[in-house]
Formats: sequence, C-alpha cells, structure tokens
Amino acid sequence: MELRFGAKEEALREDVRAFLKTNLPKTADTGGAGMGSRSDEDFQAAREFNRKLSEKGWIAPAWPKEYGGLGASIYEQIVFNEEFGYHGAPDTGTRGFGVGMIGPTLIIHGNEAQKKKYLPKITSGEHIWCQGYSEPGSGSDLASLQTRAYRDGDEYVINGQKIWTSGGHRANQMFTLVRTDPEAPKHRGISFLLIDDIKNVPGLTIRPLVNMANRHHFNEVFFEDVRVPAENLIGEENRGWYVGMTLLDFERSGIGVTAGQRHTLEALTAVLKAADPEKRKKNRLKLADLVVGNNVGKYLGYRIGHMQASGRVPNYEASVVKIYQSELGQRIYNWGLNMLGLAGQLMPEESRAPLGGDLPESYLAAVPSSIYSGTNEIQRNIIATRGLGLPRG
Repeated sequence: MELRFGAKEEALREDVRAFLKTNLPKTADTGGAGMGSRSDEDFQAAREFNRKLSEKGWIAPAWPKEYGGLGASIYEQIVFNEEFGYHGAPDTGTRGFGVGMIGPTLIIHGNEAQKKKYLPKITSGEHIWCQGYSEPGSGSDLASLQTRAYRDGDEYVINGQKIWTSGGHRANQMFTLVRTDPEAPKHRGISFLLIDDIKNVPGLTIRPLVNMANRHHFNEVFFEDVRVPAENLIGEENRGWYVGMTLLDFERSGIGVTAGQRHTLEALTAVLKAADPEKRKKNRLKLADLVVGNNVGKYLGYRIGHMQASGRVPNYEASVVKIYQSELGQRIYNWGLNMLGLAGQLMPEESRAPLGGDLPESYLAAVPSSIYSGTNEIQRNIIATRGLGLPRG
C-alpha cells in the first residue's frame, strides 16, 4: 500500500485549505466532537458556508457529475474530509445527512422522479435533512421500531414517535423508517419514507432534548396522523429495512474525526510546551501516546478508503474504526481536561476558557459516542461474527 497521496490529491488539498482560510466562519468548531451549531447565528453562518461550497461544486464531491457532484476519487474525498474535519468546517445537516446519507441512498434506490426532485436541492444546500430512525424502545435493535404507517389512497398515514433526532429543530426534511406490516417478521415489515417541509406538516411535533453540554442538538419527534404522499416511498413497501441499511453503509468513514482530534492534540501540545517543566514531565508521555493512537486511527480510516478504491465493501472494518475512534476520542478529551486543570472546565461562553472552551464541550459530546450509531458492544459482535468467523451466541 502506498501511504502517501499523489500530486493531484496534494494540489487539491492546497486548494481546499486556501478556500477554508478565506471562507470559514469565525465560529468553526475545531474541537472535533461534532457538536453542531450552538446558536441561530452559527447556524446561519454554516448555511452560508454550505452555499459557498455549492457555488464551487464542492458540497457533494463524491457524487457522480450527473447528480451535481465532482465524481471525485476515494482519495480526493479523503482530502476533503480531512481538511474539513481538521479546520472545523460547519454544517447544517446538508452535508452530513443530505450529501453523506440520503443522497447516495437515493442514487441507488430512488426512481428518476425522486432523484430529480431531491438531489439538486441537496447540492444547492436548500434541503437540510434529519434522520428519523431511533425510537424510545428501538436503538441498537432498530428493527424493533414501532412507529406505524398505513396506506390510505395516495398517502401514507404515520403515527408514533422518534427520538435523538439530531438537528431536527433546524431541518426542513426528514427520512424515516416506519412499520407498514405489523404482522411480518420485524425486518420485513418496514418501509422507508421521505417527509417534506417538516415544519409545516400537520400532526408532526418536534420537541427539544438538551444534552449534557447544555446544547439543544437532539429532539424527539411525534407523529399524529401525519400524511405523506405515497410517491415519497423509497424502494418497495415493506422492504425499507434494506434501503435503510444501505444508508448506514455511508454513515461511517472516520477520517474527519481523527483530523479534528489531531487539531485538538496540536493545541494541547502548544499548551504543554508553554507549561512549567514539572507539568511537561508529568504529561508528555501520555500526550505522545495519544498522538500515536490518533495516527493509528487515521490509518484505520485510510484502510477503509483503500478498500473502497479497490472495489471492496468495508464491513467489519468499519466497526473496528467506529469502536477505536469513539473510545480514543473519550481518552483524548478526558486527558486534555485534566491536563488543563480547573480552568479546563470553562465552557465556550466564558471568555477566559482555555482553547475557547472546546475541551469540556468535546468531552461531554464524546461520552455517548460509544453508544450512538450502533453501540460498541454491537460493533464487537459484528467484528466477532463477520470478521473473526465466530459463531453467534
């Protein structure tokens, strides 16, 4: 394996860096924990940033050119992800959920009318998506979901509840899984629906959930006789589980995460260099250990890219990355907080906070990272059965 990028990728990297230097909002989050926009002003800044990306054709570089992308190679995509992650390029839900998840799913499973309707509004930044998957009783066992939908003429009628809906209070679109055949085995009675203009749909209510960092990032969503056009069904009725799993294949790469963590480690290195000799002696070996660990995470992510560029589909390898990076992030932010001392607990609202208050917020955001997107226990089962060939218990 060649562990260096070629001249083409490095030239692109310089272009991306120059663009970010000129166009990044001052509120860019370089903490690496993906907290999302903190205020309405930050959200609008992120929206404007995505508009500028759209003008350059950079909002969906991985997509085929006929769908508004660049047709970028896997290695060019890695460059974009690394630079955006390192510099804290903000998002609204357009790139994460729209470009990274529902867009590629529509390219594979959508009909031509659906592609023409939705894909251009993703690449323009107009559509801001959120994900209606998890429910109060259905997280890692997502196929046990109970939100119901039945066909009524040219519409589906939805009743139920979703939870942990990231960015739902600012999104205008939602993709969701619903149960359309309650008598079928749990994986076979699920359908995949798109809900348009969610702020103005009768019967759809979004309520805030405030997280440990005192941020409104999550939401719970209630459906009371919500009507959705039948033409918004993606794939076949009762076969939505397979559409939904295609979408999750696009969810993990990890390159941006390790790049953001590298930015944090570099900032902590600068703090330690300026500290007294005793503090440097006490902490330097642990810092070195975390830097080495983050480089391991980076190359695990490169491995995923190499597999994709070779035409292979990562499976348990993506689970390895998810476990490793989530637990490494927890260690990095925990150590950083302790190294900074009491002042390290100050949040971004406090002007005297070291490193802009990134560390405590990033640590609080990292705590649930080993739970969401499939718990690390579930990921270990995947590695055991699909990677090591062990029998199911």
